[in-house]
Amino acid sequence: MKKILLVDDSRAVRLVGTRMAREIGLEPLEAENGQKALDVCRETLDIDVILLDWNMPIMDGLTFLKKLREEDREKQPVVVMCTTENDMPRIIEAMSAGANEYIMKPFTTDIVREKLIETGVI
Repeated sequence: MKKILLVDDSRAVRLVGTRMAREIGLEPLEAENGQKALDVCRETLDIDVILLDWNMPIMDGLTFLKKLREEDREKQPVVVMCTTENDMPRIIEAMSAGANEYIMKPFTTDIVREKLIETGVI
């Protein structure tokens, strides 16, 4: 089963994401900030996709993304930014840092499934 890491400081968003992941057929993992997400990625090398919030305490999503993409990994996971940040310069910044896709909050299972199909995760 493919693994998805849900990175968001909101417990409610992670719970919804976990339910959504299971519905899509993915094994969910969770992290409440970028530092915890980096720890999970270093412990679990076979993560297929990351659903990543931008604004979080300790380490934000963009900083996490840059650090993840700098790591020498056999396989880099697909990263889908999932955030309320919707201005074009921010979207361009995230994509330039290595995001594969971008989803606006609030999101639905169908939107996430569609992005995962487009990126080849499922």
